[in-house]
Amino acid sequence: MQADTVAINPPDFQDFDALHDLLQGAFSEMDGRIDPPSSMTRLDVAGLRAKAQAEDLLIIRTPDRPIACVFGQKQGFSYYIGKLAVAKTHRRLGLARRLIDAAALRAQVLGCTALTLQTRVELVENHITFARLGFVQTGAEAHPGYDRPTSLSFRRLV
Repeated sequence: MQADTVAINPPDFQDFDALHDLLQGAFSEMDGRIDPPSSMTRLDVAGLRAKAQAEDLLIIRTPDRPIACVFGQKQGFSYYIGKLAVAKTHRRLGLARRLIDAAALRAQVLGCTALTLQTRVELVENHITFARLGFVQTGAEAHPGYDRPTSLSFRRLV
């Protein structure tokens, strides 16, 4: 498989340890920056495997490991994406865009009219990236127990 090919729910994929490492590495950059902490801190390999059974897994791999991924699931007329991650060694190569574009195609196949996602208020660089990928901010929410917005919602028509 080429390193730029997006696979959706690949039946041969079983390396959830490596996928977990990819996600942990990407999400560890948020440690100490976001409050409350990312749900990734509570997601173990078994939970990740279950997530991949319940949601679509869009993944880009080299022959020996996953290098980028995002999860997606239909929610009404939207296709919600989350846990977008690109390995540090493969950033700035357009892999996030490839994943988002593949998610948009998947959304269309499922009859969805938009992609939706959430990102933390503190992660301004993510807001910029998502805007460059065609998303617009549609709202702000607070996690339970917080009296201020902790998460921003974004939407992109497909």
